[in-house]
Amino acid sequence: MRVGDAARRRWLCSAAAWALAGWASRPAWAIDNPDAPDWTAEFNARAKPLEERWSAEAGGPGEAAAAQAYARFLDDELNQAYQNLLRQLQGDPRRALQQSQRQWLAFRDTEHRFINGNFTPQAFGSSSSLSRADYRASLVRQRVLTLLAYLQNYPAKPG
Repeated sequence: MRVGDAARRRWLCSAAAWALAGWASRPAWAIDNPDAPDWTAEFNARAKPLEERWSAEAGGPGEAAAAQAYARFLDDELNQAYQNLLRQLQGDPRRALQQSQRQWLAFRDTEHRFINGNFTPQAFGSSSSLSRADYRASLVRQRVLTLLAYLQNYPAKPG
């Protein structure tokens, strides 16, 4: 096995899992608003250059920086998707989303503690930091896609 093959293979598996997760996160029986923008397609278009950069840097010195840039992007997208969905809701649904997001953030933090404690250099070697970044990104990406799938049911509001 050549240097970088494991990282490339890991990234390809992750990319396939993300694609499947994105497809699976769409409500199977929901009817999307045909007048709403395709939030998921727009997100995927914004994400693609960062994902390609991370993939291109696999095994190289810029991989950690590319992973960090992607994590920042996902955090921004998560906040934007949440705020856009929140603007569509009033009353009980709005409060339910706020509670859901708080609970998801607690779940995310718990998952991060597991990821950070489990995928250590002692147990997984020098690629452990990249594995941690990949697992954390996957978790946040899935939540972004879920919020965008919910948002797809509402018309776009200006500003």
